[in-house]
Amino acid sequence: MKVTRLFNALLENERTSGMLLVICTIISLALANSQLQHGYLAIWHHPVAGNNLEYWINDGLMAVFFLMVGLELKREVVRGELSRRDQAMLPALAALGGMLVPAGIHMLFNHGTPTHAGAGIPMATDIAFAIGVLSLLGSRVPLPLKVFLTALAVIDDLGAILVIAVFYSTSLHWGYLGGALAIFLVLLALNKAGVKHLLPYILLGVVMWYLMLHSGVHATIAGVLMAMTIPFGDGSSRSSSGRLLYFLHKPVSFGILPLFALANTGIVLESDWFNHLFTPNGLGISLGLIVGKPVGIALFCAASVALGVAVLPKGIGWRQLIAVGALGGIGFTMSIFITILAFDDPHMVVESKTSILVSSTVAAIIGYFWLGSVLPAQAGVRKAQV
Repeated sequence: MKVTRLFNALLENERTSGMLLVICTIISLALANSQLQHGYLAIWHHPVAGNNLEYWINDGLMAVFFLMVGLELKREVVRGELSRRDQAMLPALAALGGMLVPAGIHMLFNHGTPTHAGAGIPMATDIAFAIGVLSLLGSRVPLPLKVFLTALAVIDDLGAILVIAVFYSTSLHWGYLGGALAIFLVLLALNKAGVKHLLPYILLGVVMWYLMLHSGVHATIAGVLMAMTIPFGDGSSRSSSGRLLYFLHKPVSFGILPLFALANTGIVLESDWFNHLFTPNGLGISLGLIVGKPVGIALFCAASVALGVAVLPKGIGWRQLIAVGALGGIGFTMSIFITILAFDDPHMVVESKTSILVSSTVAAIIGYFWLGSVLPAQAGVRKAQV
């Protein structure tokens, strides 16, 4: 199987980023529950340009993260692992099952309650964390399994983006929204006209983000829309899209995402924090991530193969596929992000974040040991051609 140099480089960044996110989360939790608690939390609530620092990280810097996600999606769809129907169907349907079943579990516990809006929380998979855990098993992991998990997580990100756009938008301001869409059309026109220089896309993209910020649709969606307009060319690291993606990956992986983790995981754990896991919302999140994710992924994969819609990639067995589905239960970044959009009540936010952190940790441990038990001592696969 031929794997591009860009794919290998980005995969390596995901592994290291996953480890860094773990470290930042531990640091943030430790500081939030230490004698430095008030000073540490005050950093993220420090006023900056009319809002606090946490707001600008979540609504500003995370738009850059979504720009990178959009570029990754475009690369996979045009030239990558999702460019061929036979390659895309299995991870696409696996991702669909991994979103619908967890959301259904949350709805089962929370329908008609104030926490019903959290149904989108257990739908997400954190690609950096998942790849980071997978990398701990080293060369034992067959390359097709890495590609499957990466493709699944990328499609999962697309699902999360659609969920945010459709279900977590506030009251719309049509003037701002119309202006943002007008800028989007201008960017598409620049692409159509063959403009390859990145500067006009970036400048107009910032304007689109500002308009989207005031439109009622979450501002991070502007990052995804901008990514759709960046010229793809041949998809190489020298193309406009490839250059921007390669440039963004390290600042996002080693700057923006760690900042997001530090700003959003400073949870003050009360003496009864364990009870958060057993509220309807906590159970919906925990069972959605730990049980719903692998079950949904496995069921939809089995159905798609049985119906002849998709086939198992060479080098992957059913036991490996089901085991790697457990890693899909590592929600973290996207789950926390959706939590912020879903709830205004601080108690609900803390309850949700606590459940996300605990269940993502459990999913990582289960996935690691389960996958380790079904993988051969040596993967026995040929080295990827670069």
